[in-house]
Amino acid sequence: MLGLARAQFALTIMFHYLFPPLSIGLGAMMVMMEGLYLRTKDPAWSKLTRFWSRIFAVNFAVGVASGIVMELQFGTNWATYSRFVGDVFGSALAAEGIFAFFLESGFLAVLVFGWDRVTPKVHFLATCMVFTGSVFSSVWIVIANSWQQTPAGHHVVGEGVHRRAEIVDFWAMVFNPSAMPRLAHVLLAAFILGAFFVASVSAYHVLKGIETAMSKRAFTLALGWAFTCVVAMGLSGHEQATVVAEYQPVKLAAFEGHFKTSPNGVPLYLAGIPDSEAGEVKYAIGVPGMLSLLVKGDTKAPLPALDSVPPEDRPPVAVPFLAYHVMISLAGAMTLLAAVGVFFRIRGTIFEKKWLLRAFVFAVWMPYVANQAGWVACEVGRQPWVVYGLLRTKDAASKVVSSSSIVFSIVVFSLLYLALFAVWLFVLTDKILHGPAYGTEGTESHDKEKTSKEGLMAAASALSDPSSPDSMTAAKEEAS
Repeated sequence: MLGLARAQFALTIMFHYLFPPLSIGLGAMMVMMEGLYLRTKDPAWSKLTRFWSRIFAVNFAVGVASGIVMELQFGTNWATYSRFVGDVFGSALAAEGIFAFFLESGFLAVLVFGWDRVTPKVHFLATCMVFTGSVFSSVWIVIANSWQQTPAGHHVVGEGVHRRAEIVDFWAMVFNPSAMPRLAHVLLAAFILGAFFVASVSAYHVLKGIETAMSKRAFTLALGWAFTCVVAMGLSGHEQATVVAEYQPVKLAAFEGHFKTSPNGVPLYLAGIPDSEAGEVKYAIGVPGMLSLLVKGDTKAPLPALDSVPPEDRPPVAVPFLAYHVMISLAGAMTLLAAVGVFFRIRGTIFEKKWLLRAFVFAVWMPYVANQAGWVACEVGRQPWVVYGLLRTKDAASKVVSSSSIVFSIVVFSLLYLALFAVWLFVLTDKILHGPAYGTEGTESHDKEKTSKEGLMAAASALSDPSSPDSMTAAKEEAS
Protein backbone atom coordinates (compact mmCIF):
# COMPACT_ATOMS: atom_id res chain seq x y z
CA MET A 1 0.00 0.00 0.00
CA LEU A 2 2.85 2.39 0.82
CA GLY A 3 4.37 1.98 -2.63
CA LEU A 4 1.03 2.67 -4.31
CA ALA A 5 0.39 5.75 -2.18
CA ARG A 6 3.81 7.11 -3.08
CA ALA A 7 3.25 6.33 -6.76
CA GLN A 8 -0.08 8.16 -6.74
CA PHE A 9 1.41 11.23 -5.08
CA ALA A 10 4.31 11.22 -7.52
CA LEU A 11 1.88 11.00 -10.46
CA THR A 12 -0.28 13.88 -9.28
CA ILE A 13 2.50 16.22 -8.22
CA MET A 14 4.66 15.62 -11.30
CA PHE A 15 1.70 16.33 -13.56
CA HIS A 16 0.77 19.43 -11.57
CA TYR A 17 4.38 20.65 -11.63
CA LEU A 18 4.24 20.98 -15.41
CA PHE A 19 2.17 24.17 -15.01
CA PRO A 20 3.18 26.41 -12.03
CA PRO A 21 6.80 26.93 -13.21
CA LEU A 22 5.53 27.99 -16.63
CA SER A 23 3.05 30.40 -15.02
CA ILE A 24 5.86 32.01 -13.02
CA GLY A 25 8.18 32.13 -16.03
CA LEU A 26 5.58 33.59 -18.38
CA GLY A 27 4.55 36.09 -15.71
CA ALA A 28 8.09 37.46 -15.61
CA MET A 29 8.21 37.69 -19.42
CA MET A 30 4.85 39.51 -19.56
CA VAL A 31 5.99 42.07 -16.99
CA MET A 32 9.06 42.81 -19.11
CA MET A 33 7.07 43.02 -22.36
CA GLU A 34 4.39 45.31 -21.00
CA GLY A 35 7.00 47.42 -19.24
CA LEU A 36 8.70 47.91 -22.60
CA TYR A 37 5.35 48.91 -24.10
CA LEU A 38 4.83 51.58 -21.42
CA ARG A 39 8.33 52.93 -21.96
CA THR A 40 8.40 52.88 -25.77
CA LYS A 41 4.68 53.11 -26.64
CA ASP A 42 5.43 50.58 -29.38
CA PRO A 43 2.19 48.61 -30.01
CA ALA A 44 4.22 45.50 -30.91
CA TRP A 45 5.06 44.97 -27.24
CA SER A 46 1.39 45.35 -26.33
CA LYS A 47 0.37 42.74 -28.88
CA LEU A 48 3.03 40.38 -27.58
CA THR A 49 1.82 40.84 -24.00
CA ARG A 50 -1.76 40.15 -25.11
CA PHE A 51 -0.67 36.99 -26.87
CA TRP A 52 1.28 35.64 -23.92
CA SER A 53 -1.45 36.59 -21.45
CA ARG A 54 -3.78 34.21 -23.33
CA ILE A 55 -1.19 31.44 -23.06
CA PHE A 56 -0.75 32.27 -19.37
CA ALA A 57 -4.50 32.08 -18.69
CA VAL A 58 -4.80 28.60 -20.23
CA ASN A 59 -1.81 27.34 -18.29
CA PHE A 60 -3.05 28.90 -15.02
CA ALA A 61 -6.46 27.23 -15.36
CA VAL A 62 -5.01 23.76 -15.89
CA GLY A 63 -2.53 24.29 -13.05
CA VAL A 64 -5.31 25.12 -10.59
CA ALA A 65 -7.40 22.12 -11.67
CA SER A 66 -4.50 19.68 -11.36
CA GLY A 67 -3.40 21.02 -7.97
CA ILE A 68 -6.68 20.33 -6.17
CA VAL A 69 -6.27 16.56 -6.41
CA MET A 70 -2.75 16.71 -5.00
CA GLU A 71 -3.86 18.42 -1.80
CA LEU A 72 -6.76 16.02 -1.21
CA GLN A 73 -4.29 13.15 -0.82
CA PHE A 74 -2.93 14.66 2.39
CA GLY A 75 -6.15 13.75 4.17
CA THR A 76 -6.67 10.35 2.55
CA ASN A 77 -3.45 8.45 1.81
CA TRP A 78 -1.26 10.41 4.23
CA ALA A 79 -3.42 11.01 7.31
CA THR A 80 -0.61 10.31 9.82
CA TYR A 81 1.67 12.68 7.95
CA SER A 82 -1.04 15.37 7.89
CA ARG A 83 -1.55 15.04 11.64
CA PHE A 84 2.19 15.40 12.26
CA VAL A 85 2.80 18.43 10.01
CA GLY A 86 -0.66 20.03 10.25
CA ASP A 87 0.41 22.95 12.45
CA VAL A 88 3.32 23.79 10.15
CA PHE A 89 1.66 23.16 6.81
CA GLY A 90 -1.61 24.73 7.90
CA SER A 91 0.01 28.12 8.44
CA ALA A 92 2.09 27.94 5.25
CA LEU A 93 -0.78 26.82 3.02
CA ALA A 94 -3.15 29.36 4.56
CA ALA A 95 -0.62 32.10 3.81
CA GLU A 96 -0.32 30.78 0.26
CA GLY A 97 -4.08 30.98 -0.21
CA ILE A 98 -4.50 34.44 1.32
CA PHE A 99 -1.40 36.25 0.08
CA ALA A 100 -0.76 34.44 -3.20
CA PHE A 101 -3.66 32.64 -4.83
CA PHE A 102 -6.25 35.36 -4.12
CA LEU A 103 -3.83 38.04 -5.33
CA GLU A 104 -3.03 36.14 -8.51
CA SER A 105 -6.59 35.11 -9.37
CA GLY A 106 -8.03 38.49 -8.33
CA PHE A 107 -5.98 40.43 -10.88
CA LEU A 108 -6.10 37.73 -13.57
CA ALA A 109 -9.44 38.99 -14.94
CA VAL A 110 -8.00 42.48 -15.38
CA LEU A 111 -4.93 41.02 -17.09
CA VAL A 112 -6.93 38.96 -19.58
CA PHE A 113 -10.07 41.06 -20.13
CA GLY A 114 -9.10 44.57 -19.08
CA TRP A 115 -7.04 45.70 -22.05
CA ASP A 116 -9.60 48.23 -23.35
CA ARG A 117 -11.29 48.84 -19.99
CA VAL A 118 -8.50 50.22 -17.83
CA THR A 119 -5.57 52.57 -18.41
CA PRO A 120 -2.18 51.20 -19.49
CA LYS A 121 -0.66 51.81 -16.05
CA VAL A 122 -3.52 50.06 -14.25
CA HIS A 123 -3.23 47.08 -16.60
CA PHE A 124 0.53 46.94 -16.04
CA LEU A 125 -0.16 46.94 -12.29
CA ALA A 126 -2.51 43.97 -12.80
CA THR A 127 0.19 42.13 -14.76
CA CYS A 128 2.70 42.78 -11.97
CA MET A 129 0.25 41.60 -9.32
CA VAL A 130 -0.50 38.37 -11.19
CA PHE A 131 3.22 37.70 -11.47
CA THR A 132 3.75 38.60 -7.80
CA GLY A 133 0.93 36.26 -6.80
CA SER A 134 2.48 33.37 -8.72
CA VAL A 135 5.82 34.03 -7.01
CA PHE A 136 4.23 34.28 -3.54
CA SER A 137 2.49 30.97 -4.19
CA SER A 138 5.83 29.30 -4.83
CA VAL A 139 7.33 31.00 -1.77
CA TRP A 140 4.96 29.35 0.70
CA ILE A 141 4.98 25.97 -1.01
CA VAL A 142 8.78 25.94 -1.07
CA ILE A 143 8.91 27.01 2.60
CA ALA A 144 6.61 24.14 3.56
CA ASN A 145 8.63 21.64 1.54
CA SER A 146 11.94 23.00 2.80
CA TRP A 147 10.78 22.58 6.39
CA GLN A 148 10.40 18.86 5.63
CA GLN A 149 14.03 18.82 4.48
CA THR A 150 15.52 20.95 7.28
CA PRO A 151 12.96 21.28 10.13
CA ALA A 152 13.31 24.35 12.35
CA GLY A 153 11.25 26.54 14.67
CA HIS A 154 9.17 23.70 16.14
CA HIS A 155 8.91 21.15 18.90
CA VAL A 156 7.31 17.70 18.87
CA VAL A 157 4.49 16.84 21.27
CA GLY A 158 2.51 13.66 21.87
CA GLU A 159 3.41 10.00 21.54
CA GLY A 160 2.96 7.29 18.91
CA VAL A 161 0.44 8.06 16.18
CA HIS A 162 -0.52 11.22 18.06
CA ARG A 163 2.92 12.81 17.67
CA ARG A 164 2.84 16.17 15.94
CA ALA A 165 5.10 19.12 15.31
CA GLU A 166 4.02 22.49 16.70
CA ILE A 167 5.46 25.83 15.67
CA VAL A 168 7.28 27.67 18.45
CA ASP A 169 9.01 30.24 16.22
CA PHE A 170 7.11 31.10 13.02
CA TRP A 171 9.97 33.01 11.41
CA ALA A 172 12.48 30.28 12.23
CA MET A 173 10.14 27.91 10.42
CA VAL A 174 9.87 30.28 7.45
CA PHE A 175 13.61 30.88 7.23
CA ASN A 176 14.64 27.29 7.87
CA PRO A 177 18.19 26.54 6.66
CA SER A 178 17.25 25.35 3.16
CA ALA A 179 14.25 27.59 2.43
CA MET A 180 15.85 30.63 0.79
CA PRO A 181 18.49 28.76 -1.28
CA ARG A 182 15.80 26.35 -2.48
CA LEU A 183 13.41 29.23 -3.27
CA ALA A 184 16.04 30.96 -5.41
CA HIS A 185 16.69 27.65 -7.20
CA VAL A 186 12.99 27.02 -7.88
CA LEU A 187 12.31 30.56 -9.13
CA LEU A 188 15.33 30.56 -11.43
CA ALA A 189 14.20 27.20 -12.84
CA ALA A 190 10.77 28.71 -13.53
CA PHE A 191 12.29 31.79 -15.17
CA ILE A 192 14.42 29.56 -17.39
CA LEU A 193 11.38 27.53 -18.42
CA GLY A 194 9.41 30.69 -19.26
CA ALA A 195 12.30 32.15 -21.25
CA PHE A 196 12.92 28.96 -23.23
CA PHE A 197 9.18 28.58 -23.86
CA VAL A 198 8.92 32.10 -25.30
CA ALA A 199 12.14 31.59 -27.27
CA SER A 200 10.83 28.30 -28.67
CA VAL A 201 7.51 29.74 -29.85
CA SER A 202 9.12 32.92 -31.17
CA ALA A 203 11.77 30.96 -33.09
CA TYR A 204 8.99 28.89 -34.64
CA HIS A 205 7.16 32.05 -35.68
CA VAL A 206 10.33 33.48 -37.23
CA LEU A 207 10.98 30.28 -39.18
CA LYS A 208 7.37 30.22 -40.43
CA GLY A 209 7.27 33.94 -41.22
CA ILE A 210 4.49 34.64 -38.69
CA GLU A 211 4.73 38.26 -37.52
CA THR A 212 8.47 38.06 -38.09
CA ALA A 213 9.50 41.48 -36.78
CA MET A 214 7.45 41.09 -33.62
CA SER A 215 8.65 37.53 -33.05
CA LYS A 216 12.29 38.58 -33.41
CA ARG A 217 11.82 41.07 -30.59
CA ALA A 218 10.24 38.46 -28.34
CA PHE A 219 12.99 35.97 -29.16
CA THR A 220 15.73 38.48 -28.37
CA LEU A 221 14.16 39.39 -25.03
CA ALA A 222 13.68 35.72 -24.09
CA LEU A 223 17.23 34.84 -25.15
CA GLY A 224 18.80 37.54 -23.01
CA TRP A 225 16.67 36.58 -20.01
CA ALA A 226 17.41 32.87 -20.49
CA PHE A 227 21.16 33.48 -20.58
CA THR A 228 21.02 35.65 -17.45
CA CYS A 229 19.05 33.03 -15.56
CA VAL A 230 21.13 29.99 -16.56
CA VAL A 231 24.29 31.78 -15.41
CA ALA A 232 22.60 32.67 -12.12
CA MET A 233 21.38 29.07 -11.85
CA GLY A 234 24.96 27.85 -11.80
CA LEU A 235 25.65 29.98 -8.72
CA SER A 236 22.36 28.94 -7.13
CA GLY A 237 23.07 25.26 -7.75
CA HIS A 238 26.41 25.52 -5.99
CA GLU A 239 24.83 27.21 -2.97
CA GLN A 240 22.05 24.62 -2.90
CA ALA A 241 24.56 21.74 -2.96
CA THR A 242 26.50 23.37 -0.12
CA VAL A 243 23.35 23.54 2.03
CA VAL A 244 22.54 19.90 1.25
CA ALA A 245 26.11 18.90 2.18
CA GLU A 246 25.76 20.61 5.55
CA TYR A 247 22.24 19.58 6.57
CA GLN A 248 21.56 16.43 4.51
CA PRO A 249 24.99 14.95 3.78
CA VAL A 250 23.60 11.48 3.06
CA LYS A 251 21.36 12.93 0.35
CA LEU A 252 24.40 14.52 -1.32
CA ALA A 253 26.17 11.16 -1.06
CA ALA A 254 23.26 9.56 -2.95
CA PHE A 255 23.34 12.33 -5.58
CA GLU A 256 27.02 11.74 -6.19
CA GLY A 257 27.19 7.97 -5.72
CA HIS A 258 29.52 8.37 -2.71
CA PHE A 259 29.19 4.95 -1.09
CA LYS A 260 32.30 4.57 1.05
CA THR A 261 34.08 7.08 3.27
CA SER A 262 37.51 7.97 1.94
CA PRO A 263 40.26 10.09 3.56
CA ASN A 264 41.68 11.06 0.16
CA GLY A 265 38.95 13.29 -1.15
CA VAL A 266 35.77 12.53 -3.11
CA PRO A 267 35.53 12.56 -6.91
CA LEU A 268 32.80 14.34 -8.84
CA TYR A 269 31.17 11.80 -11.15
CA LEU A 270 30.08 13.12 -14.53
CA ALA A 271 28.50 9.82 -15.54
CA GLY A 272 28.23 6.22 -14.44
CA ILE A 273 25.91 3.50 -13.15
CA PRO A 274 25.59 3.26 -9.35
CA ASP A 275 25.63 -0.27 -7.93
CA SER A 276 24.36 -0.29 -4.35
CA GLU A 277 25.21 -3.94 -3.76
CA ALA A 278 28.81 -3.49 -4.84
CA GLY A 279 29.00 -0.07 -3.22
CA GLU A 280 30.50 1.64 -6.25
CA VAL A 281 29.72 3.56 -9.43
CA LYS A 282 30.45 1.35 -12.40
CA TYR A 283 31.81 2.73 -15.68
CA ALA A 284 32.41 5.97 -13.82
CA ILE A 285 33.70 9.10 -15.51
CA GLY A 286 34.73 11.56 -12.84
CA VAL A 287 37.14 14.25 -11.70
CA PRO A 288 39.22 13.15 -8.67
CA GLY A 289 38.77 15.30 -5.58
CA MET A 290 36.42 17.76 -7.32
CA LEU A 291 33.40 17.18 -5.04
CA SER A 292 35.58 17.77 -1.96
CA LEU A 293 36.91 20.94 -3.59
CA LEU A 294 33.44 22.27 -4.37
CA VAL A 295 32.04 21.52 -0.90
CA LYS A 296 35.05 22.08 1.38
CA GLY A 297 37.51 23.98 -0.80
CA ASP A 298 40.07 21.16 -0.47
CA THR A 299 40.53 18.24 -2.88
CA LYS A 300 41.60 15.99 0.01
CA ALA A 301 38.74 16.84 2.40
CA PRO A 302 36.61 13.84 3.43
CA LEU A 303 32.84 13.95 3.08
CA PRO A 304 30.17 11.80 4.79
CA ALA A 305 29.36 8.75 2.66
CA LEU A 306 26.38 6.41 2.62
CA ASP A 307 28.22 4.02 4.94
CA SER A 308 28.29 6.74 7.63
CA VAL A 309 24.67 5.96 8.60
CA PRO A 310 22.86 2.66 9.31
CA PRO A 311 21.39 0.89 6.25
CA GLU A 312 17.82 1.72 7.31
CA ASP A 313 18.65 5.47 7.15
CA ARG A 314 20.14 5.40 3.67
CA PRO A 315 18.22 6.69 0.65
CA PRO A 316 18.01 4.69 -2.56
CA VAL A 317 20.84 5.69 -4.86
CA ALA A 318 19.92 4.83 -8.45
CA VAL A 319 16.95 7.21 -8.85
CA PRO A 320 18.39 10.35 -7.18
CA PHE A 321 21.80 9.76 -8.83
CA LEU A 322 20.23 9.52 -12.29
CA ALA A 323 17.77 12.40 -11.76
CA TYR A 324 20.46 14.66 -10.33
CA HIS A 325 22.85 14.02 -13.20
CA VAL A 326 20.10 14.51 -15.79
CA MET A 327 19.30 17.88 -14.20
CA ILE A 328 22.95 18.95 -14.17
CA SER A 329 23.54 17.78 -17.76
CA LEU A 330 20.50 19.64 -19.06
CA ALA A 331 21.53 22.78 -17.17
CA GLY A 332 24.89 22.62 -18.93
CA ALA A 333 23.24 22.08 -22.32
CA MET A 334 20.88 25.03 -21.82
CA THR A 335 23.77 27.26 -20.75
CA LEU A 336 25.71 26.31 -23.87
CA LEU A 337 22.74 26.85 -26.18
CA ALA A 338 21.90 30.23 -24.62
CA ALA A 339 25.54 31.33 -24.83
CA VAL A 340 25.73 30.39 -28.52
CA GLY A 341 22.46 32.24 -29.13
CA VAL A 342 23.74 35.39 -27.39
CA PHE A 343 27.00 35.23 -29.37
CA PHE A 344 25.22 35.18 -32.73
CA ARG A 345 22.66 37.75 -31.58
CA ILE A 346 25.43 40.19 -30.67
CA ARG A 347 26.93 39.61 -34.11
CA GLY A 348 23.50 40.24 -35.63
CA THR A 349 23.39 36.94 -37.54
CA ILE A 350 21.24 34.73 -35.34
CA PHE A 351 18.15 34.97 -37.55
CA GLU A 352 20.23 33.76 -40.47
CA LYS A 353 21.13 30.59 -38.53
CA LYS A 354 18.11 28.43 -39.26
CA TRP A 355 19.70 25.44 -37.53
CA LEU A 356 20.06 27.43 -34.32
CA LEU A 357 16.46 28.65 -34.43
CA ARG A 358 15.31 25.06 -34.94
CA ALA A 359 17.41 24.05 -31.95
CA PHE A 360 15.60 26.63 -29.82
CA VAL A 361 12.21 25.42 -31.08
CA PHE A 362 12.89 21.91 -29.78
CA ALA A 363 14.94 22.96 -26.73
CA VAL A 364 11.81 23.71 -24.68
CA TRP A 365 11.75 20.10 -23.47
CA MET A 366 15.04 20.60 -21.59
CA PRO A 367 13.82 22.95 -18.82
CA TYR A 368 10.68 20.82 -18.44
CA VAL A 369 12.71 17.65 -17.88
CA ALA A 370 15.24 19.47 -15.69
CA ASN A 371 12.46 20.77 -13.42
CA GLN A 372 10.98 17.30 -13.05
CA ALA A 373 14.37 15.67 -12.51
CA GLY A 374 15.28 18.20 -9.82
CA TRP A 375 12.07 17.49 -7.94
CA VAL A 376 12.60 13.72 -8.16
CA ALA A 377 16.20 13.99 -6.95
CA CYS A 378 15.18 16.22 -4.03
CA GLU A 379 12.27 14.09 -2.84
CA VAL A 380 13.68 10.60 -3.39
CA GLY A 381 17.02 11.67 -1.95
CA ARG A 382 15.23 12.59 1.31
CA GLN A 383 14.06 9.01 1.85
CA PRO A 384 13.47 7.11 4.08
CA TRP A 385 12.25 10.30 5.79
CA VAL A 386 9.15 12.28 4.87
CA VAL A 387 10.16 14.87 7.49
CA TYR A 388 13.92 14.62 7.72
CA GLY A 389 15.00 12.98 10.97
CA LEU A 390 11.52 13.18 12.51
CA LEU A 391 9.00 11.07 10.59
CA ARG A 392 9.69 8.12 8.32
CA THR A 393 7.72 7.70 5.11
CA LYS A 394 6.55 4.22 6.08
CA ASP A 395 5.04 5.65 9.29
CA ALA A 396 3.32 8.57 7.53
CA ALA A 397 0.81 6.68 5.39
CA SER A 398 -2.82 6.13 6.35
CA LYS A 399 -3.62 2.78 7.93
CA VAL A 400 -7.18 2.36 6.66
CA VAL A 401 -6.93 3.12 2.93
CA SER A 402 -6.90 -0.11 0.89
CA SER A 403 -4.57 -0.89 -1.99
CA SER A 404 -7.53 -1.47 -4.33
CA SER A 405 -8.85 2.03 -3.61
CA ILE A 406 -5.49 3.56 -4.49
CA VAL A 407 -5.19 1.53 -7.69
CA PHE A 408 -8.68 2.60 -8.75
CA SER A 409 -7.92 6.27 -8.07
CA ILE A 410 -4.61 6.04 -9.96
CA VAL A 411 -6.43 4.72 -13.02
CA VAL A 412 -9.13 7.40 -12.80
CA PHE A 413 -6.63 10.22 -12.23
CA SER A 414 -4.47 9.00 -15.10
CA LEU A 415 -7.42 9.11 -17.50
CA LEU A 416 -8.50 12.53 -16.27
CA TYR A 417 -4.99 13.90 -16.52
CA LEU A 418 -4.57 12.54 -20.03
CA ALA A 419 -7.77 14.30 -21.08
CA LEU A 420 -6.74 17.51 -19.32
CA PHE A 421 -3.29 17.41 -20.89
CA ALA A 422 -4.80 16.83 -24.35
CA VAL A 423 -7.07 19.87 -23.93
CA TRP A 424 -4.16 21.99 -22.69
CA LEU A 425 -1.99 20.91 -25.62
CA PHE A 426 -4.76 21.48 -28.17
CA VAL A 427 -5.65 24.98 -26.94
CA LEU A 428 -2.01 26.00 -26.61
CA THR A 429 -1.17 24.71 -30.08
CA ASP A 430 -4.11 26.53 -31.60
CA LYS A 431 -3.09 29.85 -30.05
CA ILE A 432 0.57 29.41 -30.96
CA LEU A 433 -0.16 28.55 -34.59
CA HIS A 434 -2.29 31.70 -34.97
CA GLY A 435 0.58 33.89 -33.80
CA PRO A 436 0.81 36.99 -31.59
CA ALA A 437 -1.31 39.26 -33.82
CA TYR A 438 -4.36 36.95 -33.78
CA GLY A 439 -7.39 38.81 -32.46
CA THR A 440 -5.59 42.17 -32.42
CA GLU A 441 -5.60 43.10 -36.12
CA GLY A 442 -6.54 46.68 -36.66
CA THR A 443 -6.56 47.49 -32.94
CA GLU A 444 -4.13 49.35 -30.74
CA SER A 445 -3.69 48.34 -27.14
CA HIS A 446 -5.40 50.68 -24.69
CA ASP A 447 -6.83 52.74 -27.57
CA LYS A 448 -9.55 54.51 -25.59
CA GLU A 449 -10.45 56.79 -28.47
CA LYS A 450 -12.18 53.93 -30.30
CA THR A 451 -14.57 53.22 -27.45
CA SER A 452 -15.05 56.73 -26.16
CA LYS A 453 -18.14 58.84 -26.83
CA GLU A 454 -16.13 61.26 -28.97
CA GLY A 455 -14.64 58.42 -30.99
CA LEU A 456 -18.02 56.87 -31.70
CA MET A 457 -19.51 60.22 -32.77
CA ALA A 458 -16.57 60.90 -35.08
CA ALA A 459 -16.97 57.48 -36.68
CA ALA A 460 -20.72 58.04 -37.15
CA SER A 461 -20.13 61.45 -38.75
CA ALA A 462 -17.59 59.99 -41.13
CA LEU A 463 -19.96 57.24 -42.21
CA SER A 464 -22.82 59.72 -42.75
CA ASP A 465 -20.68 61.81 -45.09
CA PRO A 466 -20.83 60.22 -48.57
CA SER A 467 -17.59 61.89 -49.59
CA SER A 468 -15.56 60.58 -46.66
CA PRO A 469 -13.06 57.76 -47.26
CA ASP A 470 -14.50 55.75 -44.34
CA SER A 471 -18.00 55.95 -45.85
CA MET A 472 -16.75 54.80 -49.25
CA THR A 473 -14.85 51.92 -47.65
CA ALA A 474 -17.93 50.86 -45.69
CA ALA A 475 -20.03 50.94 -48.88
CA LYS A 476 -17.53 48.80 -50.73
CA GLU A 477 -17.41 46.26 -47.88
CA GLU A 478 -21.24 46.15 -47.78
CA ALA A 479 -21.44 45.61 -51.55
CA SER A 480 -18.84 42.84 -51.46
